[in-house]
Amino acid sequence: MKISSAVYISSNAKFEDCPPADKPEYAFIGRSNVGKSSLINMLCGINGLARISSTPGKTQIINHYLINDKWYLVDLPGYGYAKVSKLKRAQFNQMISRYILGRKNLMCVFILVDSRIEPQAIDLEFMENLATMEIAFTVVFTKCDKLSSIKLPKAIAAYKRTMLKTWEEFPKHFLTSAEKKTGRADILDFIEETNLIFDQLNS
Repeated sequence: MKISSAVYISSNAKFEDCPPADKPEYAFIGRSNVGKSSLINMLCGINGLARISSTPGKTQIINHYLINDKWYLVDLPGYGYAKVSKLKRAQFNQMISRYILGRKNLMCVFILVDSRIEPQAIDLEFMENLATMEIAFTVVFTKCDKLSSIKLPKAIAAYKRTMLKTWEEFPKHFLTSAEKKTGRADILDFIEETNLIFDQLNS
């Protein structure tokens, strides 16, 4: 898929205020500081489209971007940042849950995890929750360029071993680097293929 246009549409604290659910939608989420904004900018080919901050927990609302006038890319609030109050975390979790369950055009949730860090309970729990709700998701390993060609496969294999202790199979996943643009074509091709499914279901 070639990205010819990527336009910021809106930011909302309630999923009810999001744009009309008339186009396929793909949400990106992960722990704070996982590199979500950098990945979104890399995928769209526009620096600064999604705001990058050195302050974890910056994204606190649902941000919609219209891609190629055909589908929505959604930047969701990060989770797991300890300095955010318990009340604020609970509000974030409720907002995310309502969005995920309420958006009928949501085709896939991309869960971002740092390839350099061992499996975190909060990520695994989030994946389990999505599976329980029967929400389609994929795992996106970020910052893969920070690991050597020897350490990266070992890190992914270790993640796989951990998940297979409780999962029947390792979820679909992508290896990415915002700096090297690794994984860009694979993710965009996946979205393009999934868009066809949306069109078939709504034709």
